Amino acid sequence: MQRAIGELRAGRPVKLLGHSGKAHIVAAAEVLGGERVSAWHSTTGGAVGLILPAPRLLHLGFVAQGPSRIELAGLTADEIDSMLLAVDTSVPVVPLRPASETEATALELVKRAYLLPAAVVLPADSMINTPIVDVTTNAVNDFHELAARDLSVAARTRVPLAGAADSEFVIFRGGDGMHDQLALIVGQPNPEKPALTRLHSACLTGDLFASLKCDCGDQLRLAVSEIASEGAGILLYLDQEGRGIGLLNKMRAYGLQELGHDTVDADAVLGYGPDERRYEVAGAMLALLGFRKIILMTNNPGKITALENSGVDVVGNRRLIGTINPHNHNY
Repeated sequence: MQRAIGELRAGRPVKLLGHSGKAHIVAAAEVLGGERVSAWHSTTGGAVGLILPAPRLLHLGFVAQGPSRIELAGLTADEIDSMLLAVDTSVPVVPLRPASETEATALELVKRAYLLPAAVVLPADSMINTPIVDVTTNAVNDFHELAARDLSVAARTRVPLAGAADSEFVIFRGGDGMHDQLALIVGQPNPEKPALTRLHSACLTGDLFASLKCDCGDQLRLAVSEIASEGAGILLYLDQEGRGIGLLNKMRAYGLQELGHDTVDADAVLGYGPDERRYEVAGAMLALLGFRKIILMTNNPGKITALENSGVDVVGNRRLIGTINPHNHNY
């Protein structure tokens, strides 16, 4: 799976093996670009389809209940590019049909690579005579569960923090996209008692640069302060930039917000749902640390449900309020 992600990000296709044994060639439309997609379509006799998610299709003016396949016959390279990133809705009217199970999985595979959710798909016998990386639909669909299962503690060390001098950093190898994950343990929480816990999604702009477009940095520092005041607790710092869409797409969404879209609408224009994060890895991190019962600091009921589905007993909830300013009031 990791090799397939790397290949897609490098602009190379991979082979996706479905349940029936039928194989498809999959590439990331964003990396290929309209010219190469159009060339593929021509050289394969029209076998290439473009798979887009419902939020993107709805923005473009199509009626779609789920991921769908666009037939590319008659589309120019520029028109194909407009299907991927155009903000306006002046795109050609083209045939559309619901994506097959394998085609929908191809879209998920591209998303796992933190690329725009737009997949180029064609039958494996249409082109590519050289060996390429293959991945099964099961591996794509089970990605988050398998990543959580493969998680392991790689290093841990004391790191005194301002306002929380008795702190330890625990680094986990693995996780979504094979990104290392971090747990901050403040004090000496007792595994036999519910630990005050915060799940914090990494936010480069807010946490490091004090961006005013969100309250992430405020919430991070407030969570550490409240855990320190409690005497002990855990903060999981999860590599989930932009609610799971990655830094590049987060910046694209910020650009759309400058045009008047709110956070959710901007993500939808790009083809994403309101929140692309998953929390199987968070549950695995807590299990490896020896904690099964927690009091969760969150304003998001979805986090509670996700953790409970991962085997964590959330016995209490505390809200965490950031700072509202003119730049983040629509966040």
